[in-house]
Amino acid sequence: MVLGSILNPINSSMLAVALVPIGIALGAPAAQTAWLVTALYLATSVGQPVVGRLVDTFGPRPLYLVSTALVGAAGLLGALAPNIGTLIGARVLIGLGTCAGYPAAMYLIRSESRRTGLDSPSGILSLLAIANQVVAVVGPTLGGLLIAVGGWRAIFTVNIPLSAACLVLGTLYLPRIARPDGPRRALDVPGIALFAGMLVAAMLFLMSPGTAHGFELAIALVLGVAFVWRERRVDDPFIDLRVLAGNRPLLATYVRQVLATTVSYAFLYGYTQWLEAGRGLSASGAGLLLLPMFACGIAVTAVSGRNPRVRGKLVVGSVALVVACSLLLVVDATTSIVALAGIALAMGVPQGLNGLANQNALYHQADPERIGASAGLLRTFTYLGAIASSAATAYFFDEGVTTAGMHDLTAFMIAAAALLVVVTLVDRSLRRTGVPTY
Repeated sequence: MVLGSILNPINSSMLAVALVPIGIALGAPAAQTAWLVTALYLATSVGQPVVGRLVDTFGPRPLYLVSTALVGAAGLLGALAPNIGTLIGARVLIGLGTCAGYPAAMYLIRSESRRTGLDSPSGILSLLAIANQVVAVVGPTLGGLLIAVGGWRAIFTVNIPLSAACLVLGTLYLPRIARPDGPRRALDVPGIALFAGMLVAAMLFLMSPGTAHGFELAIALVLGVAFVWRERRVDDPFIDLRVLAGNRPLLATYVRQVLATTVSYAFLYGYTQWLEAGRGLSASGAGLLLLPMFACGIAVTAVSGRNPRVRGKLVVGSVALVVACSLLLVVDATTSIVALAGIALAMGVPQGLNGLANQNALYHQADPERIGASAGLLRTFTYLGAIASSAATAYFFDEGVTTAGMHDLTAFMIAAAALLVVVTLVDRSLRRTGVPTY
C-alpha cells in the first residue's frame, strides 16, 4: 500500500531537478517543459476520483495491478521519448497510472478495519502520511542522483523497477475481494466524462486566470451544470451529489484540504524562490533551509499519528499555520539564516498536522461504499490547492521575486490560513470524529 501510494509524489518531486536538462536535451523552451508538471497534475486530479470509483466497484487488486503496470510502461516510454510531445504523453500516463495507489490503500484499510473490528487504524494512516512526506524530502535528491548517474531519462527508467515491485507485492499480498451479490453496477461513463472536462477546464483557467482565459471558465461552468443535472438523475452516479451534499463534515474536510495545501504549496514555492532571488542564496542553500520544515513535519506526524482524534490536530495545525505565515511579514534581505531556518521549522508543525488530520477525518466521514472515490477526491482537492498556490505565486511575483512581493503573498497565505481556522472551529462534527467508541 505504501509503495503504491508514493508513486505519484515521487514522480512529482523528482521532475523538479530535471526540467532544465530536459529542455536543453530536447531543445524545448520553459513554456513547453512546464507542461511536464501540468500534465501530471491534470491527469492525477481527474484520474484519482475516477480510479477510486473503479476501486469501489471492482475492488482494489485489479485496479492496483493494472495501474502500476501502466506506470512501468509509461516509464519505458519516457526513457525512449524522442521529443517533448512524447515525454508529455508519458507524464500523462504516469499520472493516470499512479491514481490507484492511494484510493486502493484507503479501501484496504477500511475493509481490514471492518474485518478485524479495529475501528481506528491510526498507525497505518500515519504511515501513509509519513511516507508521502519522506518522499517530498528525498524526491529531488533522488532525482539529482539519478540524473548524475544516468541522465534525465533515468527519472523515467526508475519507474520500471518500482512498477515491478508493486506488481510482485500486489500479486502476492493484495486480497481478492468478492464482488457484491446481484447485478453489476453500471459505470457512469457520461458523468465521468463531464466531471473530467469540467475539472480540466477549471484547472486550465486557474493556471492562468484572467479575461484572456475566460472561455475556459465558461466551459467549466457549462460542464459543471451538465454534470450536476446528470448526477442527480442517474440511478448509480459517479459522484452521488445528494449524499455528498448531505455529508457536510466530508465537504468541510475537502474545503480544509484546499485551504491547507494552498498555503503550504505557496510557502514551499514562494518562500524558496524568495530565498534565492530576494535573499541571494544558492539553490542548494535554499533547499537546505527547507529541511527543518520536512524534518519537523515528519516528527510531528509520527508523534501525533497514534492519537485517532482529529479536532485537536486541526485546531493546532490551522492556528500554527497562521503564526508561521505571520513570521514571513518581517523577513527581508538582511534576515539571518538562523531566523529563516526557524521559520521553516515553525511551518513544519502545521505541515505534520493538517494533512494527517484531513486524511483521518475522511476515513471516518466517507461512505464506506465510496471510500475509494472519496479518497481520490481528497487528492484532487490537494492538486486544486497546488494550482491555486501556483497562480497566486505568479500573480504576486509578476514584477519579480522581491521582498515586497513576498510580503503580499504572505498576506494572501495568512488570509487563507485564517479561513482554515474558522472552517475548523465551526465544524462541530469534529468533536466526535476519530473519538474511540467503547
